[in-house]
Amino acid sequence: MAAGGPQVNMFRRQKTGSVLCPSCGQLVGVNDEECLNCGRKRPGLWGFTGPLRALARGDAFVPFVMWLCGAVYLAMLASDWSGVSFEGLGILSPSGRNWLRFGASGGFPVFVLERWWTPLSAGWLHGGLVHIGFNLLSIYNLGPVVSHLYGPSRTVIIYVLGSVTGFLVSTLAAFVFAGYPWPLAGGGLTLGASAAVFGLIGAVLHYGRRGGSSLIRDQAVQWIISGLLFGFMLRGIDNWAHIGGLGGGYLASKWLDPLKPERGDHVVLAVVLLALSLGAVVLSLVVPLPPLRYE
Repeated sequence: MAAGGPQVNMFRRQKTGSVLCPSCGQLVGVNDEECLNCGRKRPGLWGFTGPLRALARGDAFVPFVMWLCGAVYLAMLASDWSGVSFEGLGILSPSGRNWLRFGASGGFPVFVLERWWTPLSAGWLHGGLVHIGFNLLSIYNLGPVVSHLYGPSRTVIIYVLGSVTGFLVSTLAAFVFAGYPWPLAGGGLTLGASAAVFGLIGAVLHYGRRGGSSLIRDQAVQWIISGLLFGFMLRGIDNWAHIGGLGGGYLASKWLDPLKPERGDHVVLAVVLLALSLGAVVLSLVVPLPPLRYE
């Protein structure tokens, strides 16, 4: 009983007392209108500092992503079991309609169906058992590494921004290179957490360059080369999303600067980005699909 008490309290809104200002780290009252040290407005975050930090804990994010991706994948299968594929590497692949219905991105959803929010949602979806297995294993291995280097909140930011950037690049490539064959063509219909995984790799690469660690930098380069080679060897992999995710993760980590300490506003931004990306999945389910030709 005693061990459970603090965890429960961690998720409750703090109505009185003091907290650390998210910007300068000085003690402020929970209900203060402004930090007297740095001038930040509402430094007490309306008493939600504890819950926000708990959501971004380093030991919670990786299991959260893995369980959520798994739950969405199972929902995609269960909601249209008759359309599930059992062939080859696409074994246990959800139906094409469910790819669209749950928020797959790419040129077709964005430019034809006008589902503009799908670069936010596509990273939570997967197209088969092998697909989700590889991605979750990569997250399991990379997530704790990046969390150790950047802190939990900045890891969330890098993960989401890497994913979104990857699908934006892939979608734009589908428009620019329309009619060209793979691998030059972008993603007409694309999904998966691999864009976010490459975002994490981009963050490791930047850390190695920023911190002067040739060991970390070389390890990141090995991951990039092996990942891209695998992507170009196996037809159908969305290499544009991987390249975009890599660039997005690198730029995000450069902006966040791993050699500086995490701030409280990083926690807020991490939670906002998570909410937006998960909200995009909900929006995809709420907004009905137009009639499609194969129906």
